[in-house]
Amino acid sequence: MNIKDSKILITGGNSGIGKAAAKLLADNGAKVGITGRDKDKLERVAKEINALAIHTDVSKEGDIDLTYKIFLEKFGTLDCLINNAGIGEFPTLEEITLDAFMKVYSVNVFGAALMAKEAAKIFKKQNTGGNIINIASTASLKGFARGSIYSSSKFALRSMTECWQAELRPFNIRVMQVNPSEVTTAFANEGRKERDEVANKLTSDEIAHTIKAMLEMDDRGMIPEVKVWARNPFEKK
Repeated sequence: MNIKDSKILITGGNSGIGKAAAKLLADNGAKVGITGRDKDKLERVAKEINALAIHTDVSKEGDIDLTYKIFLEKFGTLDCLINNAGIGEFPTLEEITLDAFMKVYSVNVFGAALMAKEAAKIFKKQNTGGNIINIASTASLKGFARGSIYSSSKFALRSMTECWQAELRPFNIRVMQVNPSEVTTAFANEGRKERDEVANKLTSDEIAHTIKAMLEMDDRGMIPEVKVWARNPFEKK
């Protein structure tokens, strides 16, 4: 896929991995739309990185329809959806609640699925192929203590990725997944405040470059899944 002049929609694009990917792709000539729930922050970031701000919440079905309405009115077509929006809850088994499960799954699983559903419809109608990239986690590959809710949501996303690959490859639609290990972002941080970078941990930029590389592969090929690790997170700094 040629990045220049492509139309790319990124959920959760006002911080962290989403923001870094949006900036990198826009800097390389893509037309980018980003979604987010914090209107002021979304509009500030969109202006900063030259993207279209779409103030919507992927956990609300009506907002998903609105997202695509605004995006298509602006850009006309869609070449790539990046399902990046994600949240986490990390209780012990004894502390788990249904509300916590529903809060996380409404974004990480249900929201991603409904966003992909509409993207697939658009790609099939356009009949020009397309791309869906799901931003998951190494937690989609291995569970961990206090990970019952978050890790299982990413396991679900990984399963859906494989299902969509099987369904959509005959329509020249590439479905790919990125599994970052720990990245210094605002994820699960109080007040959604960005964390300071740590020299031996990943930053959002490494994941953004991974996304760009996956998209730039000629459309005859695809990278179904990739893990991105910090080289040596155990190194003392």
